Amino acid sequence: MPTEDNKILTPPPRQSKLDFLTSPWAAMAHDLLMVPVAWLTAYWLRFNLGNIPEHFLSGALNLLPLVLVAQGAMFAYFGLYRGVWRFASLPDLLRIVKAVAAGTAIVAVVTFLLTRLELVPRTVLLFFPLLLVFLLGAPRLVYRMFKDRYLSTTMDKKVLVVGAGEAGEMLIRDLLRNSPRIYQPVAFIDDNPFKHGREIRGIRVIGNTDIIPEAVQKWGIDLILLALPSATTHQMQRIVEICERSGVPFRTLPMMQDLVSGNVSSRELREVEIGDLLGREPVVLDWDALYENLSGKSILVTGGGGSIGSELCRQIARLRPSCLVLLENSEYNLYQVDMNLRREFPELVLQPCLGDVTDLVRVEKIMEEYQPQVIFHAAAYKHVPLLESQIREAVRNNILGTKQMALAADKYGCEAFVQVSTDKAVNPSNVMGSCKRVAEIFCQAINERSDTRYITVRFGNVLGSAGSVVPLFKKQIAEGGPVTVTDPDVTRYFMTISEASQLIMQAGVMGRGGEIYVLDMGEPIRVAYLAEQMIKLSGRKPGEDIEIVYTGLRPGEKLFEELFHKEENLKDTKHSKILLARSRRVDWEQINEEIEHMVECVHSYDIEGLETLLLRLVPEHSRSNGEPTYPQLVIDANSVA
Repeated sequence: MPTEDNKILTPPPRQSKLDFLTSPWAAMAHDLLMVPVAWLTAYWLRFNLGNIPEHFLSGALNLLPLVLVAQGAMFAYFGLYRGVWRFASLPDLLRIVKAVAAGTAIVAVVTFLLTRLELVPRTVLLFFPLLLVFLLGAPRLVYRMFKDRYLSTTMDKKVLVVGAGEAGEMLIRDLLRNSPRIYQPVAFIDDNPFKHGREIRGIRVIGNTDIIPEAVQKWGIDLILLALPSATTHQMQRIVEICERSGVPFRTLPMMQDLVSGNVSSRELREVEIGDLLGREPVVLDWDALYENLSGKSILVTGGGGSIGSELCRQIARLRPSCLVLLENSEYNLYQVDMNLRREFPELVLQPCLGDVTDLVRVEKIMEEYQPQVIFHAAAYKHVPLLESQIREAVRNNILGTKQMALAADKYGCEAFVQVSTDKAVNPSNVMGSCKRVAEIFCQAINERSDTRYITVRFGNVLGSAGSVVPLFKKQIAEGGPVTVTDPDVTRYFMTISEASQLIMQAGVMGRGGEIYVLDMGEPIRVAYLAEQMIKLSGRKPGEDIEIVYTGLRPGEKLFEELFHKEENLKDTKHSKILLARSRRVDWEQINEEIEHMVECVHSYDIEGLETLLLRLVPEHSRSNGEPTYPQLVIDANSVA
């Protein structure tokens, strides 16, 4: 049930005076007691509820031990005591029918062999199993009905369920089974008019979502549960706005792509999150291609402890690689992802490696020891304002580290090298974006000289990643505000971590080498809107309970991000959410020469030299105020990867 951390927990069961009757031993004693009752009643019915003739009664009593043994053995064999009376249902009834039928068949066969059924009227063998099924099933049903009625008097929260589909039905069933039943489903809400007036498990569908506030008042609703795992973004936005007007808390089931188990229960309920309102249609992957290209192979993920890297590892683990190698320079992050993966995938061959992509000796040792066939290169510094004054470290990690990993992939004969890039590499106005653009160029250049396939995947912001805006807003809201936004008009692209990771894998197996794939990020979202929605989801009002303060663009930031350069005309691929950018190449000798100069500048701590080289390699670079930059290398903008 809901607690301060908004999780649905199951409290300790409330004890009833009748609970001792449903222990396995008590249940067995009850069932064995019903056997002679059913056996003798069958004889009584055979003789029209009159006196049973003496010789038939004597025969019935003589056969009773056989009947008890046969039925008792069948009760145990068919598992009548694995079920719990509190949750007796159709499967339990089927077990009873099977056990009674089998026991009756044994009695009939043995009696026929011993006495040719001289003292057992044929109708007794018909009445007996019918009576016994009733005597075993009815008490279980009565006990469950009593417990349901008893628990209904202890409830303290009335629940309105939005969504009368399969998920809603499963959720209601789970709520009705909970003991004690602290949440009582009162009514369904559904926008399908054909469901209005109908009942699901005794709960009526009373109308569409527009009447939620009215229903809350009329029925005294304490909590709204959204059972809409297939709802679109716009549907969720509309329903959440209506729920906010009702003035009572609301919870939701995860989106359909997150309900991988297919089970729906109250344990899955959680607060509505910003991802539910900014979410996108579920990603459909070509799992056959993923299995063919990744299953049974040794795979290396650099930056495996980061937001994208750790989710990549989790997705790759599902494909059963022969070995999954993690390279991560944060000891704590590596410890966390290692522990989580071992718990979730106990059969996975996992090799956590503490190290840095810029450490050549460490990289060579890992490549020699584990011989990875595919590398997903997610290691990078990513915080734009921070890196503006840290150009040496940004170049060293994001460019030289990428170069080193890419060369290692070629040297050790890797099949594929997948470079994780960013929308900030397009017309960059900051150090971080420029470094990622140089990394893209290098991967394209080396692809033409290597048997390894080098593929770049470019996408925007990831909801909930470490250091991103969503965790920052959550922290600011928890502290009472204000929530800081750089500019009222600033927009960003967003996608979920799982979606980004899955599409990175898909693009990686699609690429033949040299491509820059751009993930379809949908429509850009105003960050101010994001802040407003997060404040509303916290139960407070923007501008009243929590202020939104505009601080101005930070160094290196733009009002809006772009996913491709104007000369990178996108074209469709066989996957609807992955596009191919028309790439602009730099000659191998040119890029190599400039990066070697970067190495010298890094070693000599020549910041001005690094700035000049970076700006020469990225001619589209402009300051955030739109000013032109420095001399440029000549790039063939008409070549296509």
